[in-house]
Amino acid sequence: MGKLLGRVFVCFTIMLISFNGYSSQIFIIWPWYGREVSVDLLKLIIPFNFLLAMLWWNYYLCIMTDPGRVPPQWEPDVSDKQDFEINRLGKPRYCRNCKRYKPPRAHHCKDCKTCVLRMDHHCPWVNNCLGLYNYGHFVRFLFYVDVTCSYHVFMITYRALSSTKNGFWVEPDPIELVFLIMNYVTCVPVLAAVGAFSLYHLHCLLGNSTTIEGWEKDKVAKLVRRGEIREIKFPYNLGMMKNVKAILGPNPLLWCWPTVPPGDGLSFEIVQDGEYTGQWPPEDPATRMDENHIFTLPKDPWTYGNGSFNPDLHSGSSNHGLRERRGSPTSRQRHSYPYTTEGGQTDGTYAVPPYHPDYDESQPSYGHFSQPPYADGDEDEDEDEDARYYEDRPQRRQFIRRGSEGYEVHAIDREEMMRRYVESQARLGEAGRYRPYVPERWESEEDEEVEQIPNGLSVQG
Repeated sequence: MGKLLGRVFVCFTIMLISFNGYSSQIFIIWPWYGREVSVDLLKLIIPFNFLLAMLWWNYYLCIMTDPGRVPPQWEPDVSDKQDFEINRLGKPRYCRNCKRYKPPRAHHCKDCKTCVLRMDHHCPWVNNCLGLYNYGHFVRFLFYVDVTCSYHVFMITYRALSSTKNGFWVEPDPIELVFLIMNYVTCVPVLAAVGAFSLYHLHCLLGNSTTIEGWEKDKVAKLVRRGEIREIKFPYNLGMMKNVKAILGPNPLLWCWPTVPPGDGLSFEIVQDGEYTGQWPPEDPATRMDENHIFTLPKDPWTYGNGSFNPDLHSGSSNHGLRERRGSPTSRQRHSYPYTTEGGQTDGTYAVPPYHPDYDESQPSYGHFSQPPYADGDEDEDEDEDARYYEDRPQRRQFIRRGSEGYEVHAIDREEMMRRYVESQARLGEAGRYRPYVPERWESEEDEEVEQIPNGLSVQG
């Protein structure tokens, strides 16, 4: 996402916070108290403005704080397992874009064009990456959005309920009523959306994981369910209290106050259980690569990867191509499929593929013609060459149509589909609902009498 589009998101967020934060006080609360300063008014709006100020402060820190970058000359200490992570080849992770090593939990951001320490994700609402040094501000920002919006809804709801005091409806001013409705429309959806987002990041905070690591844990859990790898514990989950202190600071009294997180982002404490091998996420066995494998392109495009010749590739002569082009319009309208006889020789073409319901192995089809389009004898000079080619050519491999689960899908016509459907309905307790109609021959009573008389007697009569 471009920086210009990110600035549009930031401007929209600023306008939304400003509208909900100040229009409710100017056009709803202030007229309600008679446009005079009072103790009750201050008791109501001072806590709200404090929460709003903390929201602004943390949002500003999310935008302006650098998430953390990898030092230019940093190199991992291979003697310390906590100082680096390895890739699939067993070597320290290296960024080819930044031309430097990656510390643990660092990732390259294509929007910021740099490697970010303990990268969580690139957030368009703050137009910045969320990493080591501003993720704590982002968590506080979400917390203050939830608390401030809840207080805001309580405040305008208290104003709306005051209109029904003593059982009588006291209609507010038109402007006050319009802003009351608009504040509900803009604040309640924000509270619902940000509240759900806050729950997810609270889960990440308590587990000391990032959004990227959450995706990786889902992938690992899928591999464990399949039985491809053994279950492994997330190495950075140190316990709930230590996980929160690693983000919001060591002092719980200052968790709601903007502070600098501990650590330098180049190494992290891991679980001391003896199972961590320095690689997270664990390697997928299906993508395991050999360290000594070197990929090279084949020297000839007409060969397989191992260098053997591909017998299915054949460069026909120019006369053969001309014959196909001027033979029949069906050659341009549809594909043809080879028809192989019992002797292994190709004797014609089919107009439909082998898995088509109309495919018949006994009879080849030539479209609108009963014989090959170019069987008029005008191309006799190339028949011997083509015959030699097809005689030497091995029989084509029979393709099998398979479904998403890998099982073979057999060809089936409409009558077979109908029969299976009727049988399935009968098994479900609806026997007798579908009965095939078999027309009977209609015969009159006179015909029945005639049929009972022998032919000779019938003629005499």
